[in-house]
Amino acid sequence: MFIRNAWYVAAWDFEILANTILERRILDESIVFHRTLDGTPVALQNRCCHRWAPLSVGRKEGDCIRCMYHGMKFGPDGVCVEIPGQSNIPPEARVKTFPVVQRKRWLWIWMGDPAKANPALIPDTFSLQHPAWRFKPGYKSIRANMLNVADNLLDFSHLSFVHEKTLGGSPQIAEARPEISMVADGMRVVRRVNDTIPAPYHQRLGKFTGKVNRWFDYTLSFSGAFLMLAGVQSVDKAENDLDGALLFHSCQAITPETATSTHYFFAQAHGFALDDATITESIYQSIDTAFEEDRRVLEAQQRVIETNPGEKMIFIAGDIALARYRRHVADIVAAETAAGVHA
Repeated sequence: MFIRNAWYVAAWDFEILANTILERRILDESIVFHRTLDGTPVALQNRCCHRWAPLSVGRKEGDCIRCMYHGMKFGPDGVCVEIPGQSNIPPEARVKTFPVVQRKRWLWIWMGDPAKANPALIPDTFSLQHPAWRFKPGYKSIRANMLNVADNLLDFSHLSFVHEKTLGGSPQIAEARPEISMVADGMRVVRRVNDTIPAPYHQRLGKFTGKVNRWFDYTLSFSGAFLMLAGVQSVDKAENDLDGALLFHSCQAITPETATSTHYFFAQAHGFALDDATITESIYQSIDTAFEEDRRVLEAQQRVIETNPGEKMIFIAGDIALARYRRHVADIVAAETAAGVHA
């Protein structure tokens, strides 16, 4: 089971336009998304309350969706407002709704107790809509459990091997010891890699003539929101001299689709060369290629896990962050279960 009382990224803003009906499975529930005439996002359980036909194959009519099986029409609050051939609408003729809000370029959904859906809990993805940053939006479907994807994000030692020719470039990343700490709703990891060779794509972007210092400072919430400030600078520069440095702010979100599949939303924003669209595209292509490398490993790992149920994995020092993360997620799910959230 997954944490339910939390905000999850459901879609990019452009995936749900004025007349769009989008179906997406989240926490193993099929949800249908659309917008009202004023642009407000709506999230409904994707089944008509009558004969359970999916509303995702229905029709938009103003602020409503009409089921195209027997014509029942539902408002944004999930209440049925029309039944063809029937003037009396029973009070139980309604569809379950979910709190959904848009912040910057992402739409967030709350799958748990609606009374606890406080938008103030949504993390600040400032670089998704800020004049000092540029990015190209990305999405991948990964056939792997969300926690395995979280493992991948919590231990950047894999950059030295999975991404040897893209984001990595040096075994020193795996050798650098991270600083790990708890934050309000997740974990923070800081990893500094000094006096190392630049990654292949950093070399293209920065044209460094020698070795560089690299740093990664990120948080991963227990519901899968990943926010990172990262940079690359020549070793010839002082620590606080960012002139000529490559500065990045990464917004990523891993949203459970099912127990064995995950939605992966990502944006690698750059804070340099803002007027050069080729830089934005180059960064996107490099990141997309690297995340394809991740996807192949994670999906292969998932297949092995499924064919070896119950077998134990060994623990190494690099697993400290992911072990703490999994333990906290399990504790939150257990508390929600005891409170009846998963009933």
